[in-house]
Amino acid sequence: MSLTIFDLSGRSALITGGSKGIGRAIATLFAQSGAEVMISSRHEDTLAAAASEIHEHTGARVEHLVADMNRRQEAVRLAEAAAKTLGKVDILVNNAGNNVVQQIDEIRDADWDRLVEMNLTSCMVLTRALVPGMKERRWGRVIHISSIMALASTPGRNTYSATKAALVGLTMASALELGPYNITVNCIAPGPIATDMPMSILSLEQQAALAARTALNRWAKPEEVAPPALLLASEAGSYITGSTLVVDGGALARVF
Repeated sequence: MSLTIFDLSGRSALITGGSKGIGRAIATLFAQSGAEVMISSRHEDTLAAAASEIHEHTGARVEHLVADMNRRQEAVRLAEAAAKTLGKVDILVNNAGNNVVQQIDEIRDADWDRLVEMNLTSCMVLTRALVPGMKERRWGRVIHISSIMALASTPGRNTYSATKAALVGLTMASALELGPYNITVNCIAPGPIATDMPMSILSLEQQAALAARTALNRWAKPEEVAPPALLLASEAGSYITGSTLVVDGGALARVF
């Protein structure tokens, strides 16, 4: 199989939550693979630095725009700006997300609404805004970053699991609608990935226990999620749609 099927030359990609972690790793690999990239996040300083560093590392065009995916109009503005700045958006990676640990009877309405808006609604809004252009060009890729918490869970992750599971359903319905236009829609469900979010809410004991659940007995680096995203974004994944690709080091393979 020729490696040219992983080539993204001539393609443009929008990646939310692109200043660090999984989003930054995906943006970097897409840029290395020939795509023009726009990344977004809520913080100008880290976002601008990430865009500059990815450009220096890859030589690719890397744009950035501050946008808060907790706010629906910000998602609309981001979609419009990305299409205008890049000329088109062929690949959308909905990566921005957050988590709050709360027992079911302790969930605060404000936290629920905020996480639903960021983890789920922003994905719908960006997809809704960018799909018409993909339909017109008869080519597109939509990749939602879900989680193994969509398929299994743990106490305190009620809101997070609910939103990430909803992305799996959104993926399947959208894939059926958009397939006739040569647009694929897929999820990636990462397991233990060493990013700021899990490291900030899990104790060292919890981190070790989660690593021990995997078949590989370790957490993954964010860079290990980027190649599966490249598969789904490129011609290599042209017949994969409506699927959830689990990238968890074998965590879900373990019963006890």
